[in-house]
Amino acid sequence: MSRLSTHVLDTAHGRPGAGMRFALYKLEGESRVKMAEGVTTADGRAPGELLPEATYQPGRYQLVYQVAAYFRAQGVTLPEPPFLDEVTLSFGLANDAHYHVPLLVSPFGYTSYRGS
Repeated sequence: MSRLSTHVLDTAHGRPGAGMRFALYKLEGESRVKMAEGVTTADGRAPGELLPEATYQPGRYQLVYQVAAYFRAQGVTLPEPPFLDEVTLSFGLANDAHYHVPLLVSPFGYTSYRGS
């Protein structure tokens, strides 16, 4: 069972954020180590396990989403530079539980929360 999952909702178009690139990093002091990367599926979810049980460690993490590239691929004209280029969510995993991190995003705003 994965200890971490994510999905993206495109609130500008009212649909899943299919085809958005993302990367997961574990923060270690001043550096970060890439743990996973991918592209969201047709339902806006990360394919496969982001942080499988075998590699789960409590600590500080970041999910980095390529928001501007996604919206440009959807045909949205963005200013240069875009208001949101990458969205970085920093969060902590404290205990041995499942964490779900949704991203609700438009070209000009986003929100996230700990889901189930």
